[in-house]
Amino acid sequence: MLEDRSCESCLLFASSRQQGTEWAYMYNGKRSLEFADSDGTCRDTKLAKRSSDDSSSDDNNDNTNTNTTSSPQDSGDLLLPDSGDQSNDNSKQSDSSSDLDASLNQLDEDSLLGSVEDSPKEQYEEDDDRGFPDSPEVEDGYREHVGELSSDLDALIQPIGRDNSISCLIRCSRSDYGSIASLNQSFRSLIRSGEIYKLRRLNGVIEHWVYFSCQLLQWEAFDPIRHRWMHLPRMPHNECFIFSDKESLAVGTELLVFGKEVTSQVIYRYSILTNSWTSGTSMNAPRCLFGSASLGERAVLAGGCDSHGNILSSAEMYNSETQKWETLPSMNKPRKMCSGVFMDRKFYVIGGVSGVGKDTRVLTSGEEYDLETKRWTEIPNMSPGRSGAAGEAEMSAAAGAPPLVAVVNDELYAADYADMEVKKYDKERNSWSTIGRLPERAVSMNGWGLAFRACGDRLIVIGGRRTSGEGFIELNSWVPSEGPPEWNLLARKQSGGFVYNCAVMGC
Repeated sequence: MLEDRSCESCLLFASSRQQGTEWAYMYNGKRSLEFADSDGTCRDTKLAKRSSDDSSSDDNNDNTNTNTTSSPQDSGDLLLPDSGDQSNDNSKQSDSSSDLDASLNQLDEDSLLGSVEDSPKEQYEEDDDRGFPDSPEVEDGYREHVGELSSDLDALIQPIGRDNSISCLIRCSRSDYGSIASLNQSFRSLIRSGEIYKLRRLNGVIEHWVYFSCQLLQWEAFDPIRHRWMHLPRMPHNECFIFSDKESLAVGTELLVFGKEVTSQVIYRYSILTNSWTSGTSMNAPRCLFGSASLGERAVLAGGCDSHGNILSSAEMYNSETQKWETLPSMNKPRKMCSGVFMDRKFYVIGGVSGVGKDTRVLTSGEEYDLETKRWTEIPNMSPGRSGAAGEAEMSAAAGAPPLVAVVNDELYAADYADMEVKKYDKERNSWSTIGRLPERAVSMNGWGLAFRACGDRLIVIGGRRTSGEGFIELNSWVPSEGPPEWNLLARKQSGGFVYNCAVMGC
């Protein structure tokens, strides 16, 4: 885990660039991050575009966008990360990124520009976008500014050698990698190839960011270490993400979003390495309304229903490094609208619904999958249950959300949205007990619209409420190892108060 600070080893990286060359993100001889408003507020830096078109600024364009991929070039959200200090807890300011307008085209096309709007005071943190130069036009400008590369690229930081350089790099914050990649081609290759994240995982260095969507097709990320908001490029337009259920899953360096079309399923894949959306690899048995969880570069999906509405007992494993699916043994019971977690390096699917029509029943059992033995074991009463449903009483499948469960330090917790309580699972007694309350603003519609996730050593609750047509989203956190539930407000910003999807990426 990274502490709440910037990695000081980043200061060493300036020595790796060739003497006499300018930084890759300079404008008129100055680093753009040094530009400030009259009140002293620093601005983010955006890459200049050759065209004034910005699909992310006009929702009406969605109706004509038929592309299946979304790249950083057409997203309009390419930014080099801000390297400023973390905001003081007592005076947190927020800058929300704004779209590039036509006036920016009057500036040098290969320059890096600061463009940001002052955000409302209700937004505690700093909006920021992450990305690296990808298009040929940007690459040309990138090379011009960087200049001739060092003859010994493999050294990275030449005075200390490659191995020591990597040892420093893996301990830097993910927020710094955009700036570090701008130093020279060797740094860029190390980060863009994903090698740095594999080395972080091998060395036990994991940094968790929260990804969520409060608006259809638009995703945001929050860095709880730097307390920054980030906008992802807009998802490609697809009606299946507007008129049907969808699920999300973070695995490795990818965010997967699953949608249901009329007779099939579709997967979109966002990569933090390229800051872009592409079509994901189809499952062996496409499904929706499944339970899922990830462990490192692997993820397990179980249950759900197919395009014909049949409830499944099958399961699959996804490897984000190979982007391939592997069919696993089937569960003991078919179930949909279930939840999934990893605990003690085993995968658990919890609760859900079985049957159709009058035979619909809420399942209170769970199932454990051992990745070593490749066997499923049914565990009775593992689900925290739904308010008002005793045992496996008959209940409409749409009456409540899947169980809101999360695992921190191999301990299982649940959010009871009906009674606004936090529960903890006792593995030995196979029972649940109430340990505290949820945040007051953790409102939902029968559990829908509220996110309850593990984020490193803490639990987070993401949600809000709408008032007078406007909504606010709040991120509250609690560290279970510090005692009974006491929720701390991490961030708050104006947004839709309903959370459609949420996933936590640790890498």
